[in-house]
Amino acid sequence: MTRTRTTTGEVARSVTWGLVATTLLGALILVGSRNLAHFDAALVAYTFSILFATFGLTYRYAMWLSRPPTALYWRRGWQAFLRRGFRLRNARFWLSRFSLDVLLNRFIVRRGGLRGLTHLLIMWGCTLAVAITFPLVFGWLHFRPVPSDPALYEAVVFGFPAFQFPHDSALGFFLFHGLVWASFLVIAGVMLAMRRRMREEGAGALQRFAEDLMPLLLLFAVSVTGLMLTASYTWMKGYGFTFISILHAVTVIMTFVWLPFGKFFHIFQRPAQLGVGFYKDMGRAEEKAHCRRCGHAFTSRMHVLDLIQVERELGYRYEIPGSEAEHYQWICPPCRRASFALAQGLSWHGRRGGAPLPGEGPLPMPVYANPGLGEGPLDTEDAENFHP
Repeated sequence: MTRTRTTTGEVARSVTWGLVATTLLGALILVGSRNLAHFDAALVAYTFSILFATFGLTYRYAMWLSRPPTALYWRRGWQAFLRRGFRLRNARFWLSRFSLDVLLNRFIVRRGGLRGLTHLLIMWGCTLAVAITFPLVFGWLHFRPVPSDPALYEAVVFGFPAFQFPHDSALGFFLFHGLVWASFLVIAGVMLAMRRRMREEGAGALQRFAEDLMPLLLLFAVSVTGLMLTASYTWMKGYGFTFISILHAVTVIMTFVWLPFGKFFHIFQRPAQLGVGFYKDMGRAEEKAHCRRCGHAFTSRMHVLDLIQVERELGYRYEIPGSEAEHYQWICPPCRRASFALAQGLSWHGRRGGAPLPGEGPLPMPVYANPGLGEGPLDTEDAENFHP
C-alpha cells in the first residue's frame, strides 16, 4: 500500500508557513515604504499579485519539503553542510557550486552551448527585472530631484538618501532604462527557446502547452508590453499609454498569479540541489555499501539505509525473506539485472528462485562487455553512478 494522500497536518503547516511569509513581506513593505509614504497606489495590483505568489510559492515549497524523499534529502543536506570539521570546506564548496550551477547554469551549459545561453538570457533578464521592479513596487526605492540642483537625481532606499547622479549620465541612463535591457535579454532567450522547441523533434515530442509554452508566452508578453510602454512615452508622446499600461499590468499579474502553479516553481527548487551535492560528499567519505550478491561496493551505506527508510515511509516493502541480502536495496544494479535475467533463464527449466543451475557456481558481478556502445559517463559524478 503506497502513500498517496496528503495529511491534514502537512496542509496546516504549509498554510501556516505561507501566511507567515506573506505577513512578513507585507510588514517589510510597510516599514520599507515608511508606512506607505513612498508607496505608489497605482501599483497596488502588482503588490497584491506578488503577495499571492509569495503565499502560493511558500505553501507549495513547504508541501514539497514534507514529502519523505525531499524531507530526508533536506535534513541530510544540512547535516552534511554543518558537519564539524568540514564547515569551512563546505562553505567554499557552497560558494563554488552556487556560482557555477545556479548563477552560471553549468548543468545546462553542459547539455549544449545554445541551450545554456537560452537559460542564461532568461534567468538574468528576469533577475534584473525583479531587482528593479520589486523595490519600486514596494516603495523601498524611489528617485527624486535634488532641490539645490535640478540636474541631479537622488536615489532613496528604505527612506534613506543613498546616492546622487546626473540625470543625463551613463548611470542615470542605465537605471532609468534597466527594464528595457531586461526585456531585450528575456525576448532573446524566449526566441532561442521557441527555436529549440520548433526545430528539435525530441523537445517537440515531449512538450506540453501549460508546462513548456505557457511560461515562454507569459515572459514574451510581459517584455513586449513593457517595451511598448517605453516606446509610447519616449517616441509617441504618450499615445495609447493608458491601454498599454493596463495590458502590461494584466500580463504581469497573470504571470505572478500563475507562478506557484507552473514550471517556474523549479526556480525555487533548484537551490536545494546544492544540499544533494553535500549529501553525496558525505556518502563518499563514509562507509561503503557492499553488494550482498557479488561483494562489490556500489554506493554509500548511508544512502542504502536512507532508501530503505524512505520506501517504508511511502508504503513500499522490498524485503527478501529468507535471503542473506535481507532487502533489495542491498543488491547492486548490475546484479539486479543479472538476477532478473537468471530468473527468466530458470523459468525455462521449470524452476523458480535465484539459485544457479546445476554444476554452476555463484555468478560474479556482471561487467560491461561492449564499451563501444554509447559515450559513457559525462563526468566524475556520472562515473560513480554508472552501473552498466
